[in-house]
Amino acid sequence: MTWVRSRRAERVVRREEAAHSRLYRRIGNLIGHLGDDWHVLDLRELSGHQHDSFLAVGPGGVFAVTVKDHGRSRVSFAGDVVQIDGKRPKYVEEARGEARAAAEALSRSAGVSIPVMPVLAFAGSGKISFYGVPKGCLVTAYHELPRVLDARGNRLAVETVDKVFALATHPATWFTADYDALAEDYRWHRDGEQVGTDKWGHGE
Repeated sequence: MTWVRSRRAERVVRREEAAHSRLYRRIGNLIGHLGDDWHVLDLRELSGHQHDSFLAVGPGGVFAVTVKDHGRSRVSFAGDVVQIDGKRPKYVEEARGEARAAAEALSRSAGVSIPVMPVLAFAGSGKISFYGVPKGCLVTAYHELPRVLDARGNRLAVETVDKVFALATHPATWFTADYDALAEDYRWHRDGEQVGTDKWGHGE
């Protein structure tokens, strides 16, 4: 029984590593399509925890992109409900959770609110149909992701994008402690000026 459990654990680890390798390749491919104005970061490498998501920071804002491979199966949406092969996985909740965790970590370290939009990207070839879209979560086929992100326009200044990227790559950002000194290092505005994140409105 110990041997069987060990073999099963090894298979799980191999599947997770294979999935992460595919995600890493997709990140590289996405960087090539988005261009130099965007930064794409692996959330697993940033936080040290298991993630199927990455962070995209660019002129259109900050996005936590959760990638799901549904193969040839059809994906149906009815609001927050996702149905694939008769099952209803909690993909929307997962994507929102990834975005919420990233927003909390970045905002805590920056000392200002940094909204993060959840994105659910499907990498399979099956059709995606909608009978109602989930609120506050972008859903797209993975190959359409560069177009979807670019379509968000220019909501963040170049300086703000660079600051969010630098903050995201700082190891202290992903700890739970309060880092006032870190926020000061990344001063989001000069005295008397508006903070960068105020430019894109918090109504979204």
